[in-house]
Amino acid sequence: MVACTVFWQTPINVNTAQAADAPKTIEDEDFSAELPRIPFVESRDAVGTFVVAPGFHVELTAAEPLVEDPIALAFDENGRLFVVEMQDYSEDAEGRLGKVRLLTDTDGDGRFDTSTVFADNLSWPTAVICYDGGVFIGAAPDILFCKDNDGDGHADVTQKVFTGFGRSNVQGLLNSFAWGLDNRIHGATSSAGATVRRANDEKAKPVVLSGRDFAFDPRTLALSPTSGGGQYGMSFDKWGHKYVCSNSDHIQRVMFEDRYVARNPYLAAPSPRISIAPDGPAAEIYRASPVEPWRVVRTRLRVAGKVPGPIEGGGRASGYFTGATGITIYRGDAWPAEWDGLAVMGDACTNLAHRKRLEPNGVESIARRIDKESEFVASKDDWFRPVQFANAPDGTLYIADMYREVIEHPASLPPVIKRHLDLTSGRDRGRVYRVVPEGFKQRALPRLREAPTAELVETLAHANGWHRETAARLLYQRRDGQAVPALEKLAAESPSPGGRMHALYALAGLDALTPAAVSTALADKHSRVREHAVRHAEKVAQDSPAACEKLFELAKSEQDPHVRYQLLFSLGELDGNAARDEALAALARREPANRWMQLALLSSLGGGIEAVFNDLVRDEAFRASEPGKSSLAAIALQAGSAGKPQDVKAVLAAIEALPEAEQELAGQLVRGLTEGAARQGASLERYLSDQPNSKARQVMATLLATAQATARDADRPAAARVQAINTLSLGPAVDAVPILQGLIDSRQPQEVQLAALMALGRAEGGAVAKILIDAWPTLSPRLRSQAAESLLARADRIPILLDAIEAERFKPSELEPARVQQLLNQPDATQRARAAKLLASVKPGRRQEVVDAYRPALALSGDAAAGKRHFQKVCAACHRVEGVGHEIGANLAAMKNRGPEAILVNVLDPNREVNPQFVNYTLTTVDGRILTGMVDAETATSVTLRRAEGVTDTVLRVNIEELMASGQSLMPEGLDQQLDRQAIADLIAYLMSLP
Repeated sequence: MVACTVFWQTPINVNTAQAADAPKTIEDEDFSAELPRIPFVESRDAVGTFVVAPGFHVELTAAEPLVEDPIALAFDENGRLFVVEMQDYSEDAEGRLGKVRLLTDTDGDGRFDTSTVFADNLSWPTAVICYDGGVFIGAAPDILFCKDNDGDGHADVTQKVFTGFGRSNVQGLLNSFAWGLDNRIHGATSSAGATVRRANDEKAKPVVLSGRDFAFDPRTLALSPTSGGGQYGMSFDKWGHKYVCSNSDHIQRVMFEDRYVARNPYLAAPSPRISIAPDGPAAEIYRASPVEPWRVVRTRLRVAGKVPGPIEGGGRASGYFTGATGITIYRGDAWPAEWDGLAVMGDACTNLAHRKRLEPNGVESIARRIDKESEFVASKDDWFRPVQFANAPDGTLYIADMYREVIEHPASLPPVIKRHLDLTSGRDRGRVYRVVPEGFKQRALPRLREAPTAELVETLAHANGWHRETAARLLYQRRDGQAVPALEKLAAESPSPGGRMHALYALAGLDALTPAAVSTALADKHSRVREHAVRHAEKVAQDSPAACEKLFELAKSEQDPHVRYQLLFSLGELDGNAARDEALAALARREPANRWMQLALLSSLGGGIEAVFNDLVRDEAFRASEPGKSSLAAIALQAGSAGKPQDVKAVLAAIEALPEAEQELAGQLVRGLTEGAARQGASLERYLSDQPNSKARQVMATLLATAQATARDADRPAAARVQAINTLSLGPAVDAVPILQGLIDSRQPQEVQLAALMALGRAEGGAVAKILIDAWPTLSPRLRSQAAESLLARADRIPILLDAIEAERFKPSELEPARVQQLLNQPDATQRARAAKLLASVKPGRRQEVVDAYRPALALSGDAAAGKRHFQKVCAACHRVEGVGHEIGANLAAMKNRGPEAILVNVLDPNREVNPQFVNYTLTTVDGRILTGMVDAETATSVTLRRAEGVTDTVLRVNIEELMASGQSLMPEGLDQQLDRQAIADLIAYLMSLP
């Protein structure tokens, strides 16, 4: 994906530009000589294939025939290993070949020597976790609970507990079950999504998990969404902070819990996931194995445009993350202490495990590379496929090696290559390894199943994370009330901060956590213990004045940002009162410029903003600072969105009371209130109908008058005029539309025209459609993209557009394919039928002809300087290069290595294979507005769409009528209608010249 908009040039006539000697089709070519089969390495020789970081080595703990195709691991309380075997990967969805196997080390030497099939007849199983003598198994669409009651190693009880997980993508299935501090089982939903309900209960309300993960109580089976959204891999550090990964984004931090934003339906929250690696999501990695021949051939064919598919890593076949998987935070005690908290993730495509050191960065994290031009664990064997990892009872890290000749997604393999491969090769093989430090001594196997409750309590402070988590799970299962005194003593006196923290959660799991225990923890010397004590205070402080007082004192004195962040979230769980609101205001003053602190504050104001807003707006120093003004405006926006009378009155009263010298802040508050009202399809007048002399009305009148003058003033900088145009959108459409109509004139700067077109899209009334259609012939292609967005922004404009097409005043061929699709799929049956008839001449699917017609451009000499100008006019709307443009579409920095043919194909045929990240969506609001763009963020309360020019629309879920994928790329087709061959040659020359 290279370009998003176009500009005027002489088009090529495809019908007359075909090459005289058309080459044979790619399907006629034979690559058998280039695609030899790759031999496997016997398990006895496998350890010798590894290159491991100094101080460590790899040991084999199990191999075929004991285990085959392992992709997930779970140790029970006595050290037995449950292994998920996905033998039906990747195309045998109906074969039900999947199993969960139970491995046992009978002699305690660190190698498993017996194996039984615990559960079988599973389709695409991907996750397992131990509980109550059995295991929960993830096998989409279901989660099952299986248990062996007679001790023969085979499950004799199989119960379906949840159903509804997606199966549309074999590499996007639910995965990574993990025991959480909160005594729940957490899992990753992945890209196939889910609409989950309790099995065998048709009346159960389904839970939609699009873009989010999940957790459930194994005792009650209550399931709820959690923040996340990675693909395959999810892990917690020892303090409960969550990390996920996706194919080409190898480490992401999850910044907030879904439940906190879900409680405030008027909070437009950003994505909870942030990439935290300084070397980038698809960072460089260093394989020890040779690049597979099929990967080399596929990349060459993609670059040449002969087969579809994204061209990654600068046109290289390997050397960068494309299959990041199984992210795991090491929490063991067998490695040297310096490696505690290390992040490890695999790249199954390149036969290696990568590691990162996690460093604090305020409330965020930074994940830094450790190994210079090498990897933590890499194999010379192309069959090594590390897909998942596990912290183990012996304190080491285990690796699940699926051991396959090919692990690629079948849809990404062109048939011309696929016919030479065997995607089932390795189905009868598999290995499990552990990474141990030099000098490692095998420890005795654990026997926690038989351990008395007192021993389990002591184990909560164990140095090994597996022991802590297993003890916590067993205490939750047993529900032994006799543990309470020992747990209270551990929470108060343990020398281990982790032990003190775990004791609090164990008490909560027994419904025995007291205000006294929480109050003690709120004063703990370790900040992470205080952070979790704040979470627990949500449940107990409400009925304890003493605990509440401790919480409020902490809000005023706490120095650790993590604790303050948690306080801003947790205080919102308490009933509103003067002390709570004072504590929130005190915290808000500390870091008003921090976006996460601001988010946490707003999440806690779902019940109303009045008291906190009044406290802050009366603080002269706070409201005089730029961050303070922005914070107050954000609170005002929430007041406008929610529309609660007392909150709106508080903002209006503040505007009335502000001195004349602070009219800038008054304007920001009015804007916030008005923009909030607009999210509900209302205007400021909604709040001022009974206040004819309101100062807010005067401020708005002044803002609009100033905006009108500025927008029209050709001598003002374009940026100031754009800001003024955005302000005009806040006023009545009847006043704004005539001004905006004049600003789309071709004599205006393009930035001004673009802003005016966007503003027209937000305005109501069918007259807008006529204005846009009349102006269409004068608009450059870059502007037409936004004009089409505005033209189709409301359903009542569609009949006007179809009338123009019918009258031959508007050519169907000038609509992008995504817009044609939008018209053909509109809800109104009558207009849909009209569109089908009027757009019948628009025939998609001729892009290969276009590519072939432009192929002679590859032989032309290109002018890089001219190409740079073309880029700025054509591509900058969605791509950023050398500090110019908007970073929306695919990164072009490595385009030089992709090759000219790849650029040609991506420019002219953007829909050849659409990366799901760049699929265009259509969103319809409850008040009839229609928006398009790729989904940039999705939370419990909002969806954010992003499109050309970096324009974003965040829509609250309460205002969404429908959200649908178009199946088309965000990047439009049709560049061939505007660029000639020389312009393409120039553009290619520029991109090839980039460093």
